[in-house]
Amino acid sequence: MWTRAPLGGGATLDLLTARFDRHRYAPHCHEEFTVGVCVAGREIIDYRGGRLDVGAGAVVVLAPGETHTGRPAPGDDGYAYRAIYPAPRLLAEATRGLPHFREAVVDDRELASALYAAHTALSGDAATDSLAAFTAESRLAWLLSTLAHRHGSARPAPDAVPGAAALARAVRDRLAEDLRTPPSLAELAAETGLSRYQLLRAFRTTMGMPPYAWLAQHRVARARGLLEAGHRPAEVAGLVGFADQAHLTRWFRRVTGVTPAAYRTSVRPAGPAPEGRNTVQDATP
Repeated sequence: MWTRAPLGGGATLDLLTARFDRHRYAPHCHEEFTVGVCVAGREIIDYRGGRLDVGAGAVVVLAPGETHTGRPAPGDDGYAYRAIYPAPRLLAEATRGLPHFREAVVDDRELASALYAAHTALSGDAATDSLAAFTAESRLAWLLSTLAHRHGSARPAPDAVPGAAALARAVRDRLAEDLRTPPSLAELAAETGLSRYQLLRAFRTTMGMPPYAWLAQHRVARARGLLEAGHRPAEVAGLVGFADQAHLTRWFRRVTGVTPAAYRTSVRPAGPAPEGRNTVQDATP
């Protein structure tokens, strides 16, 4: 299954979810990088005059323009994998120049798990939910930077951003202004003159969290005020930019520890509170 996810600023990212039992790829190449995670089974790839044996949990990085193939390993029942095809500039945002990956197969289980999660998000709710799209774009930028830093040959770009605190506060205010339809990470980066990686670094250093997490908790703060004013959770979700009530509930519990309904019941005047339930923390989720 092919999916095309928006990355902001008019850019897109192609993603592939596949399981092959017998299919053999003809020799081919891509204009973009290929970053894949083998989910199950084993795959054989002919690449750079050699043969790669890729097992479950491995990360594969194939360079743009490099011819390669792909097929199930002999005697195996096939293989399943997830792949993304990022433009070269996305891998170069955190390095001085385009990174070169000497080893095409990377044994990094932590990164493999995170790439799998980002792939799932980008090919799912990110197409219709602004916060999910913002979250997935941010995580992808961070993960590609991590891949380039850990396993690429190019020198890392400087982490320090002049005026980082002021830039982070400007981004925070911009997100607060567009609560329901936030700008993409690419648009914020263009407005500040930074790369996505630099923007994420500056924001996390100043605010203590990535921008998508700040946006989510700010939405929750606004939701609390609306719930206190008597609005119902289903109505509040749309007013503060969450996709639906379930999405509001997930983030609300992460931030406050209780559901929106429990919070509304606790803070709305309705006569004497029952013994043992006089605070938000005491409310039953």
